Amino acid sequence: MTERTTPSRPIIDTEPGAVSIAEQFQNQTLRPILKMLDNSLRTCWIHHWPKRKVRFDRLSKPDKLTQLERAVREDTQLRLTLVGMVLGHFTPEEWSTFTAEEPEITRRMLALLIQRLQSHVNE
Repeated sequence: MTERTTPSRPIIDTEPGAVSIAEQFQNQTLRPILKMLDNSLRTCWIHHWPKRKVRFDRLSKPDKLTQLERAVREDTQLRLTLVGMVLGHFTPEEWSTFTAEEPEITRRMLALLIQRLQSHVNE
């Protein structure tokens, strides 16, 4: 995978020495895209959670974290929307890498999406 910086993406300092292609992709592509999309991802979640008919604002912080993770993993519409927001920012080269390593990169992407959304709980 060639290192390529897209001007609109933030640069993320990560530890060099990523072992796998998926780990390199996570650090060079996914993290900058997720940082760039932070407000949009949060807005998507804020718009989505009232539809689940759960009083999210009344839950304890641990319950909010659990509910958020469950929603991203189990709600197909939400998951596909969030993943689609990220995929839409891939370059053709990144798309090629993604398709070659799709299961592992998707797993990493979902974990990062959940972490990013959970970091905004109680804001």
